[in-house]
This record gives sequence, C-alpha cells and structure tokens, in this order.
Amino acid sequence: MQINNVFDNKNMICIANSGAFYVYEHQKDLSVMPWDSSRAYFMKEMNVKRRQVLASLNGNAIKIQAGSMQWIAGNVQATSGVKGVGDFVGKMLKGAVTGESAAKPVYTGQGYVMLEPTYRFLLIEDVGSWGQGMVLDDGLFLACDAQIQENLVRRKSVSSALLGGEGLFNLCLSGQGYAVLESPVPREELFEFVLNNEELRIDGNMAIAWSSSLQFTVETLTGSAMGSAVSKEGFVNVYRGTGKILMAPTLPGVLPDSNGPERTQTSSHGLAGSIASSVFNG
Repeated sequence: MQINNVFDNKNMICIANSGAFYVYEHQKDLSVMPWDSSRAYFMKEMNVKRRQVLASLNGNAIKIQAGSMQWIAGNVQATSGVKGVGDFVGKMLKGAVTGESAAKPVYTGQGYVMLEPTYRFLLIEDVGSWGQGMVLDDGLFLACDAQIQENLVRRKSVSSALLGGEGLFNLCLSGQGYAVLESPVPREELFEFVLNNEELRIDGNMAIAWSSSLQFTVETLTGSAMGSAVSKEGFVNVYRGTGKILMAPTLPGVLPDSNGPERTQTSSHGLAGSIASSVFNG
C-alpha cells in the first residue's frame, strides 16, 4: 500500500518516537477560514497544535482508548479487548473510577493505526523503567503495547483520596513496553523527581504519574491544624519511598487570583479540604 502526504508531509512533523509509537505534530492549521485566521495564528504562537499518534505494527499488538482510532492501513485485525460478560463488567467498573474507556480495543497485524488528533500533549513512557508499575492520574491513558498489564490501585485510606484531590482508585500500568499518555502540559514543563527512600510533598493534585512502589498519604504541612491555619497551606500530598514522580508545574484552566499572584488548584481546595479550611480560616 502506498501512503502519500503522511510521512512526507512538511506540516506534520514527528516529534517523538519509542517502540511502535510515533507522535506527529501539525505545525499549523491549513484549513482556516478567514474569520478564524487571527485565532489560528495565536494558537500556533502559543503552541496550541493538533497532535496525533501513529502506531506501526509488524506482528506486534497495541491497545488504545475506545473511539480514538482515526484510520487503519494494511493487514490489521481489531478485537474488542473484552473476554466475556464478566470481563466486560469488571472493565466497566474499572473505567468508571479511572475516567478511561470500559474496553480498550486491541489491534494486531502488519500495517499502521493512526489515532484521532488532540490538542493535549502526548508523552511516550517506557513502563518498564518505572519499576513495579506506574500509577496514572485519571484520564491520561491513550494507548500502550498490548502486553502491558492494567490494574487498579486503591488509596490506603478514604481520607487520602478526599483530601488529596485524587480518586480513590487509579489506573496502574506494569510490565515491559511503552504507553502513550495525554498530558495537560508538554514534557518540557514537567518536573521529574527521583526518590531514593526519600519524601516529596506537593501542594495539590499536580502529580500526573508516579511509581506504584511509593506510599501516598495526605498530611498537614506543619503537622498540626493550628500550624496549617497560620501558614495557610492546608493539606499536602506526600509521596514516600523509592521511585519516580512526574509533576505538572500548574494545572490548566486556573485563573490568576485578583488578590495576589496566580494560585494553582490545591488539595486544600477539595471537598474535605474546603471544609477544613473554612474551620481553620473562618
């Protein structure tokens, strides 16, 4: 099969590649109408671009979020990724608590699978480099090698989920292979922390991925309610042990505070955190 204007498209550049996955970035929107031209110009200047994942299959297999396939070329077979009613029910429950699709179609064979474009930033991660596994923030998963295992990891306590701004359950990927994540920020903005039996405290649910070997808790920054009231920091997410953490420096959609510098969304502004803050701060 001959495929034109994909690999030789000057407006669509491959910006990352690992394993079977290639990330293509559209440099600018060439189909803009006159009345949208100014908006399209500033989108390009601010790095708001469409990005797509192309998977190259040569006898290997991948699984993707349901509904994210755009086109398939070659001798590629697709299966639902569901092994019966019981498996479907289990995956529905898993998807309900992680924000992922209930079933992830599996594609195998010889050819290419192109995914739908997105304006989010696409990261290719070597899952094996995360040790026992990597835990993802809700809604980040896009695709991975089919041999990657998916499991739910549960917070050790309900309070850590409520106060930490994270869900009670998160998707954990483990095994050898690559995964593609939809990140709210580009890789160039992500902070990476490598802990060696150490501790990291983050004011808010800004970690997008972390090693499953790390212990996660939610604590007051100063160790006491009175100290938190005085410092106005409230609760912080604490990661302890040995492993890695990817952290976004800010969260999208956060507006500057009119009373001071920009504040990011923090765990102390969650449901339980808001109640606690109102008690301490009046």
